[in-house]
Amino acid sequence: MGDGIIIGLLDTGIWPESEVFSDKGMGPIPSRWKGGCSSGQRFNATEHCNRKLIGARYFLKGLEAEIGEPLNTTEYLEYLSPRDAVGHGTHTSSIAGGSPVVNASYYGLGFGTVRGGAPGARLAMYKVCWNLEGGFCSDADILKAFDKAIHDGVDVLSVSLGSDGILFTEIIKPDSIHIGSFHAVAQGISVVCAAGNGGPRAQTVENTAPWILTVAASSIDRFFPTPITLGNNRTVMGQAMLIGNHTGFASLVYPDDPHVESSSNCLSISPNDTSVAGKVALCFTSGTFETAFAASFVKEARGLGVIIAENSGNTQASCIRDFPCIKVSYETGSQILYYISSTRHPHVRLSPSKTHVGKPVPTIVAYFSSRGPSLPSPAVLKPDIAGPGAKILGAVPPSDLKKNTQFAFLSGTSMATPHIAGIVALLKSLHPHWSPAAIKSAIVTTGWTADPSGEPIFADGDPTKLADPFDFGGGIVNPNRAADPGLVYDMGTADYIHYLCTLGYNNSAIFQFTEQSIRCPTREHSILDLNLPSINIPSLQNSTSLTRNVTNVGAVNSTYKASIISPAGITITVKPDTLIFDSTIKTVTFSVTVSSIHQVNTEYSFGSLTWVDGVHAVRSPISVRTMIEESYANDS
Repeated sequence: MGDGIIIGLLDTGIWPESEVFSDKGMGPIPSRWKGGCSSGQRFNATEHCNRKLIGARYFLKGLEAEIGEPLNTTEYLEYLSPRDAVGHGTHTSSIAGGSPVVNASYYGLGFGTVRGGAPGARLAMYKVCWNLEGGFCSDADILKAFDKAIHDGVDVLSVSLGSDGILFTEIIKPDSIHIGSFHAVAQGISVVCAAGNGGPRAQTVENTAPWILTVAASSIDRFFPTPITLGNNRTVMGQAMLIGNHTGFASLVYPDDPHVESSSNCLSISPNDTSVAGKVALCFTSGTFETAFAASFVKEARGLGVIIAENSGNTQASCIRDFPCIKVSYETGSQILYYISSTRHPHVRLSPSKTHVGKPVPTIVAYFSSRGPSLPSPAVLKPDIAGPGAKILGAVPPSDLKKNTQFAFLSGTSMATPHIAGIVALLKSLHPHWSPAAIKSAIVTTGWTADPSGEPIFADGDPTKLADPFDFGGGIVNPNRAADPGLVYDMGTADYIHYLCTLGYNNSAIFQFTEQSIRCPTREHSILDLNLPSINIPSLQNSTSLTRNVTNVGAVNSTYKASIISPAGITITVKPDTLIFDSTIKTVTFSVTVSSIHQVNTEYSFGSLTWVDGVHAVRSPISVRTMIEESYANDS
């Protein structure tokens, strides 16, 4: 259960009264803990911290320096304390290490026992983000929080921070998360970060440093079918989160816009439009933003509800809160439209959503989840792994929603990150001497690349496609296999410094990470030789070789054989192709030679290298792009 492990979170604060932070049945706080709690507005350190929530600090000097004035908590609805005014930090904390709470649900949806990934672990909140401008986190505050967390003695840090855009600043200069996480990892603290919500576009992944465990978001085997009963007594199913009673039969309209030749997206509806007042509208949209606008326009026009037929690959997104909004496919929407056009007085009844768990719900990478390859460092595969991040039930402040409930469904790589942080906590309790790199390797090399039932994993997008390493890294996290990976690809601070050197960082830039003078070696190291649990070659011309070393963490006497799936048009050889371990040989080095038979430039193709011993399958994802350089200088 993660007993004895301390999970730190850099987030928006915490709502300590939530049941998920109860310390019932927990033993004394670990004696090595040096942290504590800070009192402030509506937060009493003595009253609100306990043997579960053992740390709660807040940092805002950097924020106030940037905005040039003290934070106005009345204007921004904030608390000058660790208390969470947003709900984000409370939700992520409950996912990472919340105590079990039975009979939890969102008004009956998702009913069951909610608990964190490591319910026996302790939690420490470092509030660095504040409720202004959609969430403001100062670099100075983030660095201070990293520093404090390292001093306090956390074992793992869950950092669900980032932006929704491409961070070119990662190329120009290291940011606070990169620097702070480097310091933490150098002290043996695993740092788990969100990949970002910029998907499904390529090269949107954030938090891309190799010492960070970067997390994409996947779905879980649960969805919420919602019956739509037409006036002809035919029922079709959509997806929503409708609570309460059904609407009863109401008029169903298709608000056709004569100025638009294509199907109506309802974006021309005005607040004074009487054609939808008291009725359910059918709208056809082509993306998440259109869906949200269409639903809000129908609501503002006093519509009773809306059925959204969406051709986007975003199967997980909800519409808007507190309004009956059901999503269906374009095909289902067309069937409803046919009913409307063939009936003089079409009617419909929208019924409350149900909870369905298990088959036939597929496993998918969420539409919003940011994708690789990494823009700052294409040779480092990112994201590393995917974890549950779509419609996750977690704790929230009671004021987080207009309806008074302790729990809410939220989606994002922010929700996936604490899932992985909880798993890291479990692995640290099992293997206290493993380094952050070893734990990361165990997670990446044991991920599911097919659904647990054997079905393929898809990535939501435009269009939806089979998932590849740029969607989910090593795959969907498989914690039980990660506990016994067989082999690990280990690294330390020296390896990360060589990585910074290969990126071209000068000595003063590297000093920000190491806090000591470092001279990069005169002999240039290849970034491809970084001992990652993956192989990513962004610019293969003819042939290249790279090295890896693996450490045996399984049975002392073990023999592994290489199993290779080569990307299309690529030849891969491994020497040696058999690895033998015994009581004296713990670590073995091998080389990988990758050659291209392509005669033109290509896009990325994917494969894998797996070491198998009959019990373990240590799989490294491989991605290769052929880029043949030609000189055009003499062309006329």
